[in-house]
Amino acid sequence: MRITTGLIGTASLALMLAACDVPEQRREDALAAAGGVEPAPSPTPEPCPATGAALQVLGSGGPIAEAARAGTSYLLWIDGEPRLLIDAGAGSFLRFAEAGASIASLDAILLTHLHADHAGDLAGVLNSGGFEGRTQPLAVIGPDAAPRFPGTGEFLERLLSKESGAFAYNGGYLDGTENKPLLEAQDITTAEGTAEATVLDVSGEYSVTAYPVHHGPVPALGYAVEIGGASFVITGDQSALSQTFLEGLRGSQPTILFAHHVINGEQGQPRGLHRTPAEIGQLAGALNPSRLLLTHNMERSLSRIEDSRAAIATSYEGAVDVTQDLECFALGDEAR
Repeated sequence: MRITTGLIGTASLALMLAACDVPEQRREDALAAAGGVEPAPSPTPEPCPATGAALQVLGSGGPIAEAARAGTSYLLWIDGEPRLLIDAGAGSFLRFAEAGASIASLDAILLTHLHADHAGDLAGVLNSGGFEGRTQPLAVIGPDAAPRFPGTGEFLERLLSKESGAFAYNGGYLDGTENKPLLEAQDITTAEGTAEATVLDVSGEYSVTAYPVHHGPVPALGYAVEIGGASFVITGDQSALSQTFLEGLRGSQPTILFAHHVINGEQGQPRGLHRTPAEIGQLAGALNPSRLLLTHNMERSLSRIEDSRAAIATSYEGAVDVTQDLECFALGDEAR
């Protein structure tokens, strides 16, 4: 905003500048509205280990601009290189840069579903990657189509088509021209009753299995990544109706289960879209991970975090933690 003191006067200017401050009372009001939960601290980038495998949470937030959390996004590191980007929610473009990542060494991009808090920054990440000179094709793997939701291939066309895309100037991604790597889209079937499928197997280093999950009318996937003797599982956004996911991973004992902690146990929450904390606990009890991490957090769930912990503990006795943006979780020496 441009301010001209000759027009508004110094007294008015002082009032306007004062209005830019955030007084203590407003902070206290915001805390009260969030159930007394302090906002997440501003993230401080901490590099992932230079050896072995680790999963970094780029964005730990949800669909509302809250605190210091970007939209959902994860980054798999192996021996100091980023290899797999999973989701690119709004705000994750900045976290991607803060983590020191680039698309140059990625094997693939995985999308759980096409809500903006999971895919809204993909165009920005690709735009940045267009300056890297990568020539090797890049797989983009995600869900198929449904009413009001394009499939992954069509989503990329709508973004990047040279004829009609929203960002047509980056259309080289669709044919591998203009100094852009060719994006190879893969739509994964998400229909009820569809079995899980191995969607990526990288030279014996690691493999990725996609599981269709129930997220209301939204085509959606969860993912399991196996790396040596370790594994991590990402639930994606799913309700308790996600039977293929549950049965396919029952008793699998992943090293880490990343569960999307979107709703609390109160009435009126969108249970047809997400698991309640009690249902997260039931899932964790069935899979039996070494560690359970709550991510894709919203203030409505964080404001009841002790209730969430108690509800989870009725079915799962292991460690439970809440993730922050840019936190990195090593998968152990066996994950090499």
